[in-house]
Amino acid sequence: MTSPREFLLYGATGYTAGLIRKMAPDFGLVPVLAGRNEAAIKALAEPHGLAYRVADLADAVGLDTMLRGQLVVLHCAGPFSKTALPMQQACLRAGVDYLDITGEIEIFEQGFRLDKRAQAAGSMLMSGVGFDVVPTDCLALYLKNQLPDATHLQLAFANVGGSLSHGTAQTATENMGAGGLVRENGLLRPVPTAHKMLSVAFKPGTSRSCMSIPWGDVSTAYYTTGIPNIETFMAAPAGQIRLAKLGNSLGWLLRNAWVQRFIRNRISRSVTGPDEQTRKTARSLVWGQVRNQAGKTVTARLDCPEGYTLTALTALTIVRDVLDGKRKAGFQTPAGLYGPDLILEIDGVTRTDGE
Repeated sequence: MTSPREFLLYGATGYTAGLIRKMAPDFGLVPVLAGRNEAAIKALAEPHGLAYRVADLADAVGLDTMLRGQLVVLHCAGPFSKTALPMQQACLRAGVDYLDITGEIEIFEQGFRLDKRAQAAGSMLMSGVGFDVVPTDCLALYLKNQLPDATHLQLAFANVGGSLSHGTAQTATENMGAGGLVRENGLLRPVPTAHKMLSVAFKPGTSRSCMSIPWGDVSTAYYTTGIPNIETFMAAPAGQIRLAKLGNSLGWLLRNAWVQRFIRNRISRSVTGPDEQTRKTARSLVWGQVRNQAGKTVTARLDCPEGYTLTALTALTIVRDVLDGKRKAGFQTPAGLYGPDLILEIDGVTRTDGE
């Protein structure tokens, strides 16, 4: 019989999953470690006295067996463009709730398309329970509540002193040269990467250059707030912005299988994720602004812990809520279900209003 405080952590050998595993006891939670590599999963689970399960995402029967007796899966195995759908489908077959830590727009849209099936199965599908997109989703709804007739939303974020994990770098590699997306009159519209620049004051009296990127809120903020026009931005140095724009003309090369394989191999050898000291000192800053047809604007900001730490904290908060019965069948967004103050439940997060 499954303990009511257990959850299945798939992709357990990854960097972010490792943080989640270590922090789970602080939330009164026990992860059942899971993945496709039995030797790696067993070696990780046994020293910590944790149960483990093994299944390949291509093995539907194995996934069904793995999910037997489980209440919720926290899916951490990227790139989610390849891994999310088989796990979502398995959760629907089993009537299990599905959570993941993706920021990929297509996965949110995929969850929305599966809404009716999820409702019929009694399963909840909620993607983006980490830094992508809990803080931005919460800020979007907070701003919408301040200006209910808002028609335009801009969101931006900056990572101060942090670094990439292996999985994030691999996902970024897969999306190189793919261009950007905005929400325009309720529809997703392709645009070039870094097609628009924005100077953002993440803190009063200072500003940073930000480039437009296809962040998850282009999808989720629409479902959470109903605002029909949404743009998302990331703070970046001038060199990174130039490279992003260059990628628009070199997309054919960046998507070449040999180039992708070469970069992934380099990442595998050199990218490991931020160390503990970096995670303690780095910060994640979020800025948002809404505007209505009359031109009135409302602005707010969040100051948060480092992104990977924040991902572990928000993911575990939501896992705990689901196990406490705070869940709803169908496609859901974090702030859409839990409200704009969900992010304020995390220690070290502050929200401020004003230009």
